[in-house]
Amino acid sequence: MTDIDTFYRMAQTAIDSFPEPFRTHAASVLLRVEDWPEPDMLADLDIDDPHELTGLYDGIPMTHKSVADPAPFPDTVWLFREPILTEWRERGDIDLPDLVAHVTVHEFAHHFGWSDDDIATIDRWWE
Repeated sequence: MTDIDTFYRMAQTAIDSFPEPFRTHAASVLLRVEDWPEPDMLADLDIDDPHELTGLYDGIPMTHKSVADPAPFPDTVWLFREPILTEWRERGDIDLPDLVAHVTVHEFAHHFGWSDDDIATIDRWWE
């Protein structure tokens, strides 16, 4: 139940439930599920413990895109299976598909132009 393919399917289910026009805009984003974040990702974010990074949006938010300055790489949402599983086990109060969906929605919110502060204003999940 907790392999990479299962995580991918859980995340894709969350994306498929986005209301329009978000679902259409999400279709251009590459979804990647890996066991752990790469060391350079952690270094770029000044994160020492890989368990602290459950997901990452890598790209140019829609609110900053310009046709005059195309992105050299596709926007990507990364989900990190082992850190998500660690959080799920530690919390003990949420279903795994709900946690995967939450991390997915959070990372896609960055694609749509929301900052962490914007997301925290309406999402009290981490309290």
